Amino acid sequence: MTRSQPCPSPPPPTAGPGLLTPADHTLIMIDFQSQMAFATKSIDAVNLRSNAGLVARAAAGFKVSTILTTVAEKSFSGPMFSEIVEAFPGQKMLDRTSMNTWEDAAVIDKINSIGKDRIVLSGLWTGVCIVGPALSAIAQGYEVYVIADACGDVSTEAHDRAMDRMVQAGARPMTSLQYLLELQRDWARTDTYEMTTGIAKQYGGAYGLGIIYAKTMFGAHEG
Repeated sequence: MTRSQPCPSPPPPTAGPGLLTPADHTLIMIDFQSQMAFATKSIDAVNLRSNAGLVARAAAGFKVSTILTTVAEKSFSGPMFSEIVEAFPGQKMLDRTSMNTWEDAAVIDKINSIGKDRIVLSGLWTGVCIVGPALSAIAQGYEVYVIADACGDVSTEAHDRAMDRMVQAGARPMTSLQYLLELQRDWARTDTYEMTTGIAKQYGGAYGLGIIYAKTMFGAHEG
């Protein structure tokens, strides 16, 4: 049997262009607020807060360009989760009236000033506050990623259909732990090793417990 195509040359040890790096994207964390969380049913509040905290700590630790935005903070929806605020001490929240973040002039001015063509989204609710900017950004030529387990909606059906709609339009889904580990990507990067494993131990659920166990019992070390 003969091949119809020549064998490819041996691949170099290089990451593919679809992977995120700390410097190549802007993270937008949207409406992680009490009033929005009360009606969120697709994920429980404990997991939601933990995943949001993991994403925030990862972005802050890797110095990712990050926008924090709320809707009607003072009049209706309340403050952003403390897990996020504490990761970015002193950072201004961009408060909006629009459900679609992409229609807010202050947010777009910030996106334009940062100037990166990859956008990573997380927030509440998936079917409104994430679908709106995702579809809008894709229509304008941005590459969009959505951290699915750092989003939530009023039902599992609402969240799943929103994710389907965004993926069909070209958005790339991922998870919160995947986001953290993709930014680290090589355990030989010792300057961020302790930070990454520390975030995982605090917010990474069973994976974090595994790190604690291995380090405590065996002195184990990734890589």
